[in-house]
Amino acid sequence: MRVFTILGPSQSGKTTLARALAGLDGVMGKRQETAAVAAMQPFSFMGENWAAIDLAGGAENLAQAGPALAASDAAVLCVPADPEAAVLAAPYLRQIEEAGIPAFLFVNRIDQANGRVADIIAALQTYSNHNIVLRQVPIREAGQVVGAVDLISERAWKYIEGQPSALIELPVEMQEREQKARVEMLEALADFDDHLLEELIEDQTILAEEAYEIATRVLQHNDLFPALLGAAEHSNGILRLMKSLRHEVPQVDVTRARLAELGDVVAVGCMADQVKHLGKTVLVRALDGGLGNGKPVAGSSLGSLAVVVPGAGNGVISAGDVGQAVKSDHLNLGYCYSAEGSTALPSWARPRPSTYRRLVMPVHERDETRLSAALERLVEIDPAVRIEQDAISGHALLHLQGPLHLRRILATLENEFGVEAVGEMVPPALCETITKTVQIHHRHRKQSGGAGQFADVVVEISPLPRGGGIQFTDTVKGGAVPKNNIPSVEAGARDALSEGRNGHPVVDVAILLKDGKHHSVDSSDFAFRTAGKHAVREALDQAGLVLLQPIMKVSIHVPSVFTGGLVPVVSGMKGQILGFSADEGAAGWDVFETLLPLAAQDELCHSLASATRGTGWFETGFDHYEEARRGDFELA
Repeated sequence: MRVFTILGPSQSGKTTLARALAGLDGVMGKRQETAAVAAMQPFSFMGENWAAIDLAGGAENLAQAGPALAASDAAVLCVPADPEAAVLAAPYLRQIEEAGIPAFLFVNRIDQANGRVADIIAALQTYSNHNIVLRQVPIREAGQVVGAVDLISERAWKYIEGQPSALIELPVEMQEREQKARVEMLEALADFDDHLLEELIEDQTILAEEAYEIATRVLQHNDLFPALLGAAEHSNGILRLMKSLRHEVPQVDVTRARLAELGDVVAVGCMADQVKHLGKTVLVRALDGGLGNGKPVAGSSLGSLAVVVPGAGNGVISAGDVGQAVKSDHLNLGYCYSAEGSTALPSWARPRPSTYRRLVMPVHERDETRLSAALERLVEIDPAVRIEQDAISGHALLHLQGPLHLRRILATLENEFGVEAVGEMVPPALCETITKTVQIHHRHRKQSGGAGQFADVVVEISPLPRGGGIQFTDTVKGGAVPKNNIPSVEAGARDALSEGRNGHPVVDVAILLKDGKHHSVDSSDFAFRTAGKHAVREALDQAGLVLLQPIMKVSIHVPSVFTGGLVPVVSGMKGQILGFSADEGAAGWDVFETLLPLAAQDELCHSLASATRGTGWFETGFDHYEEARRGDFELA
């Protein structure tokens, strides 16, 4: 079995294309779907078994592309027939190039093309380091695309609604254009074949068989991207695409070699889901030898394995085949498997940073424990979900790809786990600090019969530079405060700094214990801790508390056509623009750097999607704290 992944922008016709390819011979297996994000369609074509992985479009679903591409022998990028829409394909072109996987471009809905095909390819080339080479040119009648000419075989085909195209004579008016396009294609291939280059220089006739052989080798070496034309909805150009896949896509041994750096890989998880009453299911592709029930994979035995092949039953699957594993909880998505353990997929297969944050909590308190268990299971099937515990509320804090990703997670929790939950915004992580030096003399005295409590301290607090943290020193002389009680004063001071007047931690403060008194009977660690705590609290009331907000350094990865439009977006969020530069290794992309308040991160998720038509993404890290400007937050 050979496997390929179909990906591309939303509404580009990927599912229609997958169904059209699978239906060519009419022999299809059961379609395996994963939470409306990915689907695998097994089928047979000319006696060979195939599987097409159909990925939903949209930036928030791109996280599923990594595992799918890791398990695939090739990719098909389905793009709209519109030069203006080429930028929407930029994230997918980038993902394919990072994966280093052979790929075809399929310009879909060519019958509705807006503009010349050459303009579509030129627009796509902006975002590709690989040369994109047309393998077909359209035949037009009255401005409408009615067929295509194959530039290798030089055969002309006329589209027929819902049927394979009909072979026709090459129209006379197209001969000159076809020859020019064929020479351009052969020159592109000649960059990777010296013999072909010599033949072109000597103006020799290039046979179709030779051109096919070179095209196959070039594709399998991932040297360029061939582009084909068609309209999947009308079954136009589908057979030509499938035959190209059949003749040119490499076998599973090439896929295994691509992952060889990760060790002795025997299988890869390409899709996963959580199914009610069944549990976790993982679609695994065998890369070496046979997999079957009870076989050692990822350090444990496989549970039940159902073969995903048209007309096949359960049993052992051979190298290249795909099986659905259940009762194999040790298998997680985002990993490749050896017999002894699991290894995370390469960096290109991992999701973009999950920068959309939400607190997730159960609607009913009785579901608190079940929610925690369910979220842990979701992480196993969705590499884009990252979970931590919110330090303030104690609720689960989810890092996600965006609002649609959150909606999908909440739906899975309710439908598959029976846990109704909601997502809420994360309160801003604010701190407080002081603006002036204050000295306080505080005496703690308490007498209630028997041994009492006595501690006397003189404490000075002063501001430190940003990032200074909390520093405690003492200048006590003559044992006014016994040395063994000084740590208790520090502990009390830190207790007071854990929550300022506005309810946030106090930072960047120097505490100096200058003097004090003690009693030989009534003084104790507890008394000095209490005195230190109250002294610092009194000092904070006089020291001019101000709020600090965390400032993040944000790197926004964006197609260069949208870079200029980010300036007003970031400025409107009170961000500080640091500049931008070309994204090294990614054609047509820029990295836009800015300092932005953490409180604006959610707004950036929404605004970036709008400003870049869903193509941009960002990564972020803490940079520093700065004083919140008036109006940013309500000060107490």
